Amino acid sequence: MSVNRSPVAATFLRLTLLLSFAASVPCNAGSQSHTEPRTLSGNIYYVDGNRPAENISVELRSSGGSLIAPMTTDSTGWFEFRGLDRAQYAIAIHADGFEPLNLSFDLTYNSSRGNAIYLKAAPKPSAEPAQPSHVSAHELSIPENARALMQSGKKKLYQEKDAQGSLADFKGAILAAPGYYEACYQLAMAYLALGKRDEAEKNLRRSLELSGDAYGDAQIGVGTMLMDKGNLSEAEKRIRRGIELSPDSWMGHYELGRALLNENRISEAKESAELARSLAPSAPIVYRLLSIIHLREKDYPALLHDLDAYIQLDPNSPAGTHASELREQVRQKIAEESRPPAADPKP
Repeated sequence: MSVNRSPVAATFLRLTLLLSFAASVPCNAGSQSHTEPRTLSGNIYYVDGNRPAENISVELRSSGGSLIAPMTTDSTGWFEFRGLDRAQYAIAIHADGFEPLNLSFDLTYNSSRGNAIYLKAAPKPSAEPAQPSHVSAHELSIPENARALMQSGKKKLYQEKDAQGSLADFKGAILAAPGYYEACYQLAMAYLALGKRDEAEKNLRRSLELSGDAYGDAQIGVGTMLMDKGNLSEAEKRIRRGIELSPDSWMGHYELGRALLNENRISEAKESAELARSLAPSAPIVYRLLSIIHLREKDYPALLHDLDAYIQLDPNSPAGTHASELREQVRQKIAEESRPPAADPKP
């Protein structure tokens, strides 16, 4: 009689919870002895090229920041600390030319093995003053006071997370420059952050109207709202038009991937998601989309890589906690499938 494989329904459910940002579920404290020493291990890679980071100094620290043990990665970027107590720890990584990393790990209930950590190149200092990014020729024609209000609103919305406070700035920018369709778009994003979807959609359509249907971000925004209403065919058309207008919009490729996935066009969805990842390798939601796609394909090694990237980018949120729990289940599933089937006993 052959050995029965354990079902993976629980794993699929956990992924669904992760992708929908459900509330955190406590780890199973009984999965590892309270007296068993803990292990913290993983590999360090360079984001550029996904190459192993060799000879990188890794410092194990207490949760209070005290140095416990240093080590250096090997040729595969591997590091490992064994014999640890049940406690919270931190990993500090400082490499010349790369952004420093300080990552927290809770080993109270379980070891944390096989973590994938990515080093991102530090921005090069410039003697030139910083220039505004993604400023269109149309925006440069907008009066300076309106542009100042626009920048103030974006700072409140995206940096200070003050969506309510940003509304007055965006409305003031539109009042000062009635044709300022970019400000209408940002006003829509603020309303969306506040959960006012009707107001958001109204301003997205207003942005499109003012631009002569030529503003890619607004096309993508309208397409996304249509998709969320279940109008997948029209949503896809809108999003594709937005990508035509703004081919470097990672959000456009991400939303197109979502639309195609909802239509069960898996290979096309993966192509769009991978394009989004190439344009925005630090956007956690891209790896959530790839996780669903690779799960549909039953490509568990790729799913494991998606979870590694997600955990690296969003380790402390409820979704990040679910990703960590799911990662161990997927790792076990891969190990299980790699075992040879047990031979039937002889009669």
